[in-house]
Amino acid sequence: MRCAENDIAALDASDPLAPARNAFDLPENLIYLDGNSLGPPSRATLSAVATTMNSEWREDLIRSWNTSDWIGLPKRCGQKIAKLIGVQRDEVIVCDSVSVNIFKLASALLAKSSGAIVVHADEFPTDAYIAIGLANQIGADFRRIEETAGPEALNETDGIIIKSLVHYKTAAVANISDWEKAARQKGVSIIWDLSHAAGALDLNLAVDGAEFAVGCGYKYLNGGPGAPAFIFVKKERASDLTQPLSGWMGHKKPFDFSDDYAPADGIERFLCGTPSIISMTALNAALDIFDDHSMAAIEKKARGLSDLFAEGCAELGLAPDAPPAEERRGAHLCFAHDGAYEIVQTLIKRDVIGDFRTPNFMRFGFSPLFLRYQDVSNAVSILKEILDTEEWRKPEYAMRAKVT
Repeated sequence: MRCAENDIAALDASDPLAPARNAFDLPENLIYLDGNSLGPPSRATLSAVATTMNSEWREDLIRSWNTSDWIGLPKRCGQKIAKLIGVQRDEVIVCDSVSVNIFKLASALLAKSSGAIVVHADEFPTDAYIAIGLANQIGADFRRIEETAGPEALNETDGIIIKSLVHYKTAAVANISDWEKAARQKGVSIIWDLSHAAGALDLNLAVDGAEFAVGCGYKYLNGGPGAPAFIFVKKERASDLTQPLSGWMGHKKPFDFSDDYAPADGIERFLCGTPSIISMTALNAALDIFDDHSMAAIEKKARGLSDLFAEGCAELGLAPDAPPAEERRGAHLCFAHDGAYEIVQTLIKRDVIGDFRTPNFMRFGFSPLFLRYQDVSNAVSILKEILDTEEWRKPEYAMRAKVT
């Protein structure tokens, strides 16, 4: 049975993360359950971008590369993310996109040792697309392993595997430690995609033995649409790798304008072109909110919010396509329904924002920094009304938009 209203109020009253909501500039009466796809802006982010646009760029112009340390933004952002994923400050750099960073890492690893490029059959599409393209380019084998394959699958392969820590539909969380132990035994390298994990789960990659990872900045990190991604390489491995996109920002001394390329030391060698200062400024400011809240508390609340939503949906006859309740999971839930797209569009019309994932999934994200338990309870009530009245069957909700 769903929590009574006084129980919901008590959950919000005792929530240690409740003050964080005030840091975000959210529209009144909007229930935003899509922070797993695009996080909302913090007030500090909007202010920082305005300062960069109106002061640093407009007034200081090119001087801001030094006076505002624009040139140091990739490292500064990386240091903040390093703390969130449990690695050393100088092992993460912010640059490019997840797709590009996967390409750089996979190429560098395969240049050191031949082998196949492996993904799960249900891996996030861009990860698989990059793997296929790279395999075709260098003549490597590309392999898909079964959706349910665990670390034992590495006994049958070599090379590298690109693997999401949190599945983008089921929210299943892989056990990094188990996979890394199996990988070391076979000489396989794992590139972890943290896109649906960073900022939502309490991570400790160093303790778990991870050596390589990528992730995006616009989901739970709230860095803004198209925010730059990040790349993590264990310090001991970084200088052994040469990434293929040898742009000038990855040079040891970029402003010497040497005719010959000499890669920078450590993680900075994974830089390529000139950083996107405005979008990186947004991400840099967005990351500051994590200074005030532990990732353990964030993950705990994410689970509480999603459990509350799942309990409410169970009364509507909806069960999430998710791991068993006793297992760890990410901060989103997917529900299958023949009218999934139409129901999501109806919810959006009612100011409850979720998203649709093919073929028939309604997906809802539970970002703990700005969502309240009351928001989740209200969302379930609105979903119930839509299902009870069958409002979602109106033809207007079946019109497919380009972005779902």
